[in-house]
Amino acid sequence: MNELRAASMEAKQGPRSRTTQPIVTGASVLAITYKDGVMMMSDTLASYGSMARFKSVQRILKVNGASMIGASGEYSDFQYISDILEDLTDEEFDIDDGATMDAKQIHSYLSRVMYNRRTKVNPLYNQLVVAGYKNGGYLGAVDMYGSTYKENIIATGYGMYLALPLLRKGWRADLSEKEARELLEKSMTVLFYRDCRAINKYNVAKVTKAGVEISKPYSLPTQWSYKRFVNPHLSE
Repeated sequence: MNELRAASMEAKQGPRSRTTQPIVTGASVLAITYKDGVMMMSDTLASYGSMARFKSVQRILKVNGASMIGASGEYSDFQYISDILEDLTDEEFDIDDGATMDAKQIHSYLSRVMYNRRTKVNPLYNQLVVAGYKNGGYLGAVDMYGSTYKENIIATGYGMYLALPLLRKGWRADLSEKEARELLEKSMTVLFYRDCRAINKYNVAKVTKAGVEISKPYSLPTQWSYKRFVNPHLSE
């Protein structure tokens, strides 16, 4: 009887549905390692299709005292991932055995979450950046298929095409915090000029041995008087 009742309820609810494309999306996330840890930057825009709909969205999340994640792509899927990670940290707190997940473990866990949803043909439409500090900085990425890699320089979204070359050119292992921030800000300014899904309002986050710190939103100075901006058809 229970099986018949369940089948009847399912028939009333209609066929199962799947997300076939992202609706409310965030653009690029940039992150680099530096001398004291890892720094990450993203803008605060969540676009509804091509409309700049939500302009004060934070896409960098503190997971625990030594780890954080950033996300491009569908914002509701990022909220779902945030809830999963919050449940894990709550469970750790309840167990109270002194153990906490580090960034490497979170990176591995998220790869399984993303791969699991992909195999159900119901993926989470995100590119994730995982950063943490444990005897040095840790920086890794996960895509919507569950593929992962670890790097010193990571960019998602349009930043993979425009910002990554700039980050590679300017990165050094011994970058100071000031130099790391200047490099990220320079790359984000270029993205603001060229990416129509970007906004001039940013969060910068860092994770060091002192913990995770996420800045309040702020803007960067821009310059629109370049000849090519004023007249794109200007001859050489």
